[in-house]
Amino acid sequence: MKHMEYRGMLARRLTAEALGTALLLALVVGSGIMAERLAGGNVALALLANALATGAGLVALILTFAPVSGAHFNPLVTLAEACLRQLAWRLLLPYWLAQIAGAIAGVWLAHAMFEQPLWQLSQHARTGSGQWLAEGVASFGLLAVIISTTRHKPATTPFAVAAFIVAAYWFTASTSFANPAVTLARALTDSFAGIRLMDVPGFVMAQFAGALTAVGVMGWLLQSSSRGK
Repeated sequence: MKHMEYRGMLARRLTAEALGTALLLALVVGSGIMAERLAGGNVALALLANALATGAGLVALILTFAPVSGAHFNPLVTLAEACLRQLAWRLLLPYWLAQIAGAIAGVWLAHAMFEQPLWQLSQHARTGSGQWLAEGVASFGLLAVIISTTRHKPATTPFAVAAFIVAAYWFTASTSFANPAVTLARALTDSFAGIRLMDVPGFVMAQFAGALTAVGVMGWLLQSSSRGK
């Protein structure tokens, strides 16, 4: 009986991660397509629309799915949770697979809604030391926000995450992917949100470096602050 209950719980958690990540990619890619169509060539306006839609959607998705799976939607967040002993290591790979599958499905959903070919490969070049550094900074900042708020003010986490992502769209050279599953899936859309497949490894390595740095730094900072109380 306990084994069946565990399997049911795991199925619900993985389904929530896949659904949430799919909807996240649908809103990122879909809002990018819509923004590009309506902005009349104004890239700044398109980026602003894409950023605001992503931030608003993130709040809603995190609030919706957090009670089920924690609403990670991001392999970096899952890894951080495992490193901080908030998630069993055996769940790491299942979460990652659900997130990647959901992300790809979300891109295809966006293409279907806008009557575009489902299968695409991006031609949008995103590479270079500045963009890699930007992805490291974005991932560090995102994980720092999540680690701190979930520990001390969990009710604020959806809003803090969304606020950081909207800001990071603008202050980072890469427009802040900060998510390996999102990065891989966005290689499959030749739209405003895309990234060339050959540029994905550089982004992903920078993201993991930034996230692991945040785990170490924030773990130390928060431990020090709690001891001083």
